[in-house]
Amino acid sequence: MTDLNRRAAAILTVDLGAVVANWTQLRDRVAPAECAAVVKADAYGLGAAHVVPALRAAGCSTFFVAQFEEALVVRAAAPDARVLSLGGLPQGSEADFVGNRIWPVLNHLGEVAAWRRFAHAQGKALPAAIHLDTGMNRLGLGPDELDALVRAPEWLDGIDLRCWMTHLACADEIESPVSAQQLGRFRAALAQLPTAKASFANSSGIFHGPSFHFDLARPGCALYGVNPTPHTANPMRGVMRLDARILQVRSIDSPATVGYGAAHRVEGPTKIATIAVGYADGYLRSLSGRGHVHVDGVAAPIVGRISMDLITVDVSGLPDHAAQPGGLVELIGPNRLVDTVAAEAGTIGYEVLTSLGPRYHRVYSDPYAPQ
Repeated sequence: MTDLNRRAAAILTVDLGAVVANWTQLRDRVAPAECAAVVKADAYGLGAAHVVPALRAAGCSTFFVAQFEEALVVRAAAPDARVLSLGGLPQGSEADFVGNRIWPVLNHLGEVAAWRRFAHAQGKALPAAIHLDTGMNRLGLGPDELDALVRAPEWLDGIDLRCWMTHLACADEIESPVSAQQLGRFRAALAQLPTAKASFANSSGIFHGPSFHFDLARPGCALYGVNPTPHTANPMRGVMRLDARILQVRSIDSPATVGYGAAHRVEGPTKIATIAVGYADGYLRSLSGRGHVHVDGVAAPIVGRISMDLITVDVSGLPDHAAQPGGLVELIGPNRLVDTVAAEAGTIGYEVLTSLGPRYHRVYSDPYAPQ
């Protein structure tokens, strides 16, 4: 164990081999379509600078991010990859996109016009994707803009259109009719538009079958171990583990209370372990009084309010040797799956991952080490 590991209040371990294995499984499922990787929000909180090179070495050649600055991280990590920014074309940023070989995903006709003008000024066609809204009502060309584009395809003059794309609203709700409705709208739109590749399926959409795969799938959460099929067992491998240090263990008795607001009142002799992680680290405050950690492989409840830097855990049922100052407890990992933690917090695995804070000591495994 390194000195830093010994000193660290909490250790976040990322299994890059598991990330690669998850991408490979999805790649094989969507073949012959291409399988990209969504690495926005710093690869869902796990570190794009580490995740992207591992995926690129495994054969992933297309990456999606949400914002231009994220795209620069991917470009540095994978100089020869295709990088698309879902957040559109910020005003005046055309030269930055071209200079860094980043493709904008154009979300409305104003952006289409701006990209076309810049392409004409450069004297060459410039690559981009165009987002069609099929029911999310967030980003993308709405019905009126789609009609305008169909009537006047010259909107696309000077644009090297790499794909049409849309985004599923209810992909993880297997019984919802919305996904089929969106599929119908997307197919109807493509039938009226100039021919180009199409991208539709996110992580959950991949599991709807080949009719959703089109030419390019865009998995995100599934790469990082979140269950893309909540109605069935998780087909993906877990990719991360979060362990935090026990700072102190104390024995108390009623009528003592624990933490801010005296929110937890003990009933009888109780042993409390104080753990070095809190909401400043992205360990969600909503887990107060309802979450668990694993101490020596045994579930122990969080009691009292999660504070900025600390949580308190009832370890009364554990032998003394199991909970000692300096020891580590599992907050997320094989015994505390990210989706389980999310359910206890009243949220989704995406939020748990993307909330992971900067204070953790991060350890990355070799993606090609023998298992």
